[in-house]
Amino acid sequence: MVLDRDQLRWNGWGWKHESFELSDVRRQALVRALAARFGVSLTPPAAAVPVEAVVLPPSRLGDAARSALEVALGKEQVLLDRAERAYHAAGKSLADLLRIRSGNLERAPDAVVYPASAAEVARVLAAAREHDLAVVPFGGGTSVVGGVEPILPPSKRAVIALDTTRLDKLLELDDRSLTATFQAGIDGPSLEAELGDRGYTLGHFPQSFEHSTLGGWIAARSSGQQSDGYGGIDTLLVSVKVVTPSGELTTLTVPRHAAGPDLNQVVLGSEGTLGVIVEATLRIREKMAVQDVRGMLFRDFASGIRTIRAWVAAGLPMMMMRLSDAQETEVSLLLRHDPDKRFDAGATLLDATKSVGYGDDRAIMLFGIEGDDRTRLSAHMLRAQAIGVLNGGLPLGKGPGTSWKKERFRTPYLRDFLLDQGIAIDTMETAFEWSKLEQGHARVLAQMRAATQRHAGGGLAMGHVSHSYPDGACVYFIVVYPVSASDAIEQWREIKRATTDAIVDAGGTISHHHGIGTDHAPWLTREKGVLGVKAMKALKQTFDPEGMMNPGKLF
Repeated sequence: MVLDRDQLRWNGWGWKHESFELSDVRRQALVRALAARFGVSLTPPAAAVPVEAVVLPPSRLGDAARSALEVALGKEQVLLDRAERAYHAAGKSLADLLRIRSGNLERAPDAVVYPASAAEVARVLAAAREHDLAVVPFGGGTSVVGGVEPILPPSKRAVIALDTTRLDKLLELDDRSLTATFQAGIDGPSLEAELGDRGYTLGHFPQSFEHSTLGGWIAARSSGQQSDGYGGIDTLLVSVKVVTPSGELTTLTVPRHAAGPDLNQVVLGSEGTLGVIVEATLRIREKMAVQDVRGMLFRDFASGIRTIRAWVAAGLPMMMMRLSDAQETEVSLLLRHDPDKRFDAGATLLDATKSVGYGDDRAIMLFGIEGDDRTRLSAHMLRAQAIGVLNGGLPLGKGPGTSWKKERFRTPYLRDFLLDQGIAIDTMETAFEWSKLEQGHARVLAQMRAATQRHAGGGLAMGHVSHSYPDGACVYFIVVYPVSASDAIEQWREIKRATTDAIVDAGGTISHHHGIGTDHAPWLTREKGVLGVKAMKALKQTFDPEGMMNPGKLF
């Protein structure tokens, strides 16, 4: 199903009819509680500008270029109207939202094109090359690292957004090989619906699942909320087809090869800088019959980490292991607090745990297992809980899992509400080896807190372990702070810089699953080295010699 742009917020997250479900009383209580923890007063920003009032630069697309694109696609697939250009002007990072809510977009694509086949994509790139156009591949537009910003390099006359969402078909399903081939513009729900109707699943559920596309997952090298069990998109990808300015790159659909370097790995994480991903073949599984997701409380973050490592070492088939640190645990309890409730059994139980050692340092874990046999799954769950208890864990039952299933794709909506109140939320994720994780987590949090104190007068820094491996794990950091009334973008930039410096200094990667975009590009050489970046630029030169594909990203 093609994404219905009319039903999506152009200057916020997700569907217009959806929100993070909190009553007015709970919202007010949450804002008061956060402001109290900041220790500073909040200044709500001006209301977000409606798309009808947004100010866009005039389109630089010349008549000859427009005519060439219309010949390539048809007039109805080449759009220059305000709404289309505004929607495709940015992704969904905090910096993106701050810019587009102002309604003054200095950067916007000069046109938006909607190809519906690999052949049409090739014709668009040919026309773009002939008329000196830059091309930004655009799927769901959910990048949180500046990955779809329409940057016009000096060598180009105009920049167009190439929307892939009409490339949305299931092309083949191989029941014997357990693979499925899709066009790359298909969104998450449509992909799972196609597989689910046939009894299968991909199992890839990033938080952006409802709005992001298969091509975007590959381009950003994404992970899903259940990737502990299913693997990231790099594990699920079998082969890929990419239309580049230099021609078509197609990798072989085989389970493994030793025929030189794996070109799938060149495409994974390429962020549209080499070409347009148009098709992909993926490993699929039969849908599991049983899913069990539960909560467990630990006295501290370290005890939860020991439990995750023990689960991984024991070979338990965990589909997810999400461990919140003390600050995130406290904020999660703030989110569920309801002043209208005379008696909250869950809150009362958690308060009672303080008397037996689960105090200010406590950390909550959400963990789950899937299976096709209820008896075997129950045995795995019993063993997982026993290991947790041996590490001081207190089982919380299935309630946390029920809440997670209900809210797993709703959390990003909270950011828009808080921004209306003058409160910013930003996220940064990394991966550490186990030997560096606890120290790295502490060092990054310390720098985040110092940065919010310097640039916002106060704030909250927190994190959670979200994807685990035998040798380490992803740590997902979250910062919450009062927005500057004078220069919110510069404030964000300084906090981002301090946090990313701390991550790199602690031995972490600048991105585990969000990609590089423009936001992380300044740190790429520190991670890859001078020779590594030179090699990446050589690949760019091979596939895109004139620098027309998604300029300004990665490098």
